Amino acid sequence: MSFSRSARKRALLPLGTFGFVALAAAGTCHPAVAKAHHKPVPAAARRKAAPKTQAKPHDLMATHDENVSVSAHRAVQGGGLMTRQTEAKSVSMVTQDYIAKQSPLVNPGVLVSSLPGVQGTNEGPLSTTSETVHIRGLDQTQIGMVYEGMPLADPFTYSAYTSAMVDNEDLANVAVSQGSSDLTAPTYNADGAQMTMSLRHPGARFAAYAEGSGGTHSSNKEFVRIDTGEIGHSGVTSFVSGSYSSGNLWRGPGSLYRWHLDAAVEKHWTPKSSSELIFGYNYANQTEWLYPNLAQWRQYGTSYNTHGQYTPGDTLYYKLNTKATNAVVGTLKNHFDLGDGFALDAQPYAVETYGPNNYGANIPITNGYRGTEQYAVLDGYTPAKGSVTAISIHPWVQTSSGLNLIGSWHRGINTLKFSYWYSYAVHTEFQNHYAVNAQGQYTQNNGYLTVGGKAITQYDINGFQQLNALGLEDQIKLFHDRLTIDAGLRANMISRSFTEDLPGAQPYKSVKNMFIPAPQVLISYQLTSDNQIYINGTTGYRAPSSFQAQVPVYTFTTPVPVTQPLANFTPEYMIGEEIGFRHYGPVMATISGFNYNLTHHQISSVSYIPGTSILTSQPIDAGGESAMGIQAELSTRPWHHLSAYASGQYMHTKIGNNIAYMGDVLPTKGKQEVASPKFLGALGLTYDDGTTFGNFNLRYSDSQYSTLMNDQSIPAYFTADASIGRWLPRFGRVRPKAMVSLMNIGDVHYLSSITGFTPTAAASIKGMGGKTLVGSQPAYAVGTGFAAIATVSASFE
Repeated sequence: MSFSRSARKRALLPLGTFGFVALAAAGTCHPAVAKAHHKPVPAAARRKAAPKTQAKPHDLMATHDENVSVSAHRAVQGGGLMTRQTEAKSVSMVTQDYIAKQSPLVNPGVLVSSLPGVQGTNEGPLSTTSETVHIRGLDQTQIGMVYEGMPLADPFTYSAYTSAMVDNEDLANVAVSQGSSDLTAPTYNADGAQMTMSLRHPGARFAAYAEGSGGTHSSNKEFVRIDTGEIGHSGVTSFVSGSYSSGNLWRGPGSLYRWHLDAAVEKHWTPKSSSELIFGYNYANQTEWLYPNLAQWRQYGTSYNTHGQYTPGDTLYYKLNTKATNAVVGTLKNHFDLGDGFALDAQPYAVETYGPNNYGANIPITNGYRGTEQYAVLDGYTPAKGSVTAISIHPWVQTSSGLNLIGSWHRGINTLKFSYWYSYAVHTEFQNHYAVNAQGQYTQNNGYLTVGGKAITQYDINGFQQLNALGLEDQIKLFHDRLTIDAGLRANMISRSFTEDLPGAQPYKSVKNMFIPAPQVLISYQLTSDNQIYINGTTGYRAPSSFQAQVPVYTFTTPVPVTQPLANFTPEYMIGEEIGFRHYGPVMATISGFNYNLTHHQISSVSYIPGTSILTSQPIDAGGESAMGIQAELSTRPWHHLSAYASGQYMHTKIGNNIAYMGDVLPTKGKQEVASPKFLGALGLTYDDGTTFGNFNLRYSDSQYSTLMNDQSIPAYFTADASIGRWLPRFGRVRPKAMVSLMNIGDVHYLSSITGFTPTAAASIKGMGGKTLVGSQPAYAVGTGFAAIATVSASFE
C-alpha cells in the first residue's frame, strides 16, 4: 500500500472545504452568549459588544488568550509564571510576560520547565528537532500537545515538534495540565498530561515589532511581526511574522538553521461570533546529535559527538547525519453563537510534516539482505568483500487533518456539550542510499543503491489512521455558582494500518482497531472569592506509538528483524485522581495530591541499527505502573518591583508486575518507574520597574532510573538561567529594548533525560526462570552547555 501526493492532498481537504462553508454560514449567526476571550476586539465589534463571560483556561477553540504588548508594564504575579485558574484540576501556565524575558531561542518545553512536575530540556541554545519533556514521570509521547486546537505531536510516534509550530514571540501563553487532558482536546496519546500553546492573536491596532539576537556558538535569530489592526470598519484584523535563526552545535561539528512564518486573519461577524484562519510554515535542518550510553558519557563526556573529518567506512561523519524538521500547519477556528443559549465551535485543521532525515550506513556489497531475502551483489558492483559506505536518506512525509466540532447549550445553571472529532493521517517512510566517495561526499545524480532494480532499504513503510471520537459533557453550577460539577464521557474509535513492503516481512500488513472509553468527573467548590478546593477522577489513553509496534525493521546483514512488533497491541490506559486547594491574594498558592494507575505502559528501547548511525526503537509492554505524589507552587505580587515564584513535586512510583524478557521474566515488580525522579523543584525571581527588568530561574531534578530493573540511573542535577534587560529611551512611536540571556550559568555538564529505556543494563542477569539474560545500555540526551544570547528589539505602535 502506498500513498501518493494526491492522497495527501485529499487529507487536507477538510480544512479548505469546511472552511469556506463555515465562513459563508457565519453571517447568519445570531448573538446570544458572548464569545469568551480577553484580547482586544475590533472597533466595529466594540460598538455593539455586550458584557463578556469569563472563560475557562482550556475551553477549546472558544478561548482567545490575552494579546500582551511587549512594551507594556504591568504588576505581574510571580513574573508571569503563575496565573489564576478555576478548573477542577491542576493547571499551571507561563504567560507572555515571562516568555518575553527568556532567550528567544529556547523551545516551549523549556519555557514550562519551572512549573511543578515538569522537566523540559534543551539539547542546545537553539534546537530545531523534537524536544524531550516529562510531566509526572511521563514523557512527551504520553503528553497531549495542542496548539490552537490542533494536535502538535506526530500522529504515529508522538514526537513533539513544538519549536516547528510557532515562534516564542507569537505565544500568548503555554499551559500545562499535569494530570489529565481536556475531554474535547484533539489528542490520541494523552494518557497523562496536556501541554497547550496559545497564539497572540491579531491586535486591534496597527503595531510592528522587530528583534535581533546573537551570542555564543554563532547563535542568532531575527524576527519581525506586523499587526494590521482593524482594517477599516470591517471587523477584520490580521498579523504576519517571520523569523530566521541559525548557529553552530555547541558540542561537536555541524550547524543548524530555521526559517519560520506565522500568520492569522480574524473576522468578527458579530460581537459574539467570529472566524480566525491561522497558518504556520517551518523549514529547518540541523546536524544530528549523538546520544551516548553511560559508559560513553563517563569516558568522553561532551566530546562524544559526530566526527568532523571523514575516514573510509565512518558512518558518524557529521555531513552524513542531518535531520530536517519541516511543517505546514493551518486551521480555521469558528465560534458561532446560534441564540437561545446554543453555540457551535467548528474547527477544521491540517498539519503536514516532512523530512528528510539523513544518516550513515555501511552496506554489504555481496551476500547482504533486503528484508529476509539475500542478494548476491549490489547492482553495478562486481562481487567483492567489504561494504559500501553510503548516506541513508529517509524522505518521510506525513499528513494529518481533522475536524473538531463542539456544540453547547447553556440554560440556567446547566451547560450541556456534545463533541465530535474526526482525524485522518497518512505516513510513508523509506530509505534511499547514495554511495559516498573517499571524501565522504555524494551526489544524487549517480542514483541510489539497488538490488534487482529495487532500492536497498531496511524498511519501506506505509500507514494510515482514522479516528472518530464522540463526547458528551454536562456541567451544573449550584449554590450561586460556588459548586461546579462537570461529568463527561468520550468514546474513541481508532483504526490503524501499516504495511512493511520488504520481501519476507512478517507481518507484511498489520491492521489494528481500538475502542477506548474515557470518562471524567471534575468537582470544585469556591470557599471564598480567593479560595477554592477541587477533586477529580479522570482517564486517558495512548494508542501504541510508532510503526515498529506493528511491523518489523530489518538490517542489511541478517534476515532476522532488529525490532519486533508488540506481541500485545493494547493501548496504555490511565486512571487518575487529584485533590487540590488554591488561594489567590498577595501571595498565590496551590497544592494538590495526585494518584494514577497506568496499564500496558509502553516504553521504547532505543538502539543504533548495526553498521549504521540510525536509531530505531523496540517497543516494550512494561505492564502496570502506579504513582502518587504531591505538587505545589507559590508566587508573590511585586514588592519593590521584585516578585518570587517557587514550585516543587514529590512523587513515588512503583512497577506493578514482573516483565517478560528474552524468553524469561525479570523481577521488576515493586521497582521504581523509569524517568520518574522523586523530587523536582524550581525557584524564580523577577524584577521589573517598567524600565529595568531581570529574571532568574534555578531548577533541580532528582536522580532517575533508566532501566526497569533499576540497575542504571542518571544523577541529580541543578541548572540555572538568567536574563537582564532594559527598555531604552523612546523616540517617537518606537520603544527599543536590550536584553542579555544566560543559559546554564554554571556550565554544568549533565545528562538531562533518557532517550531510550531498557529492561536491564546488566551484562548478565538471571531471569526468574533460571535463564541467563543479557542486558542492553540505555541512551541519554545531553543537556545544553553555557550560552549567552544578546537581544535588541523595538516595538512601533
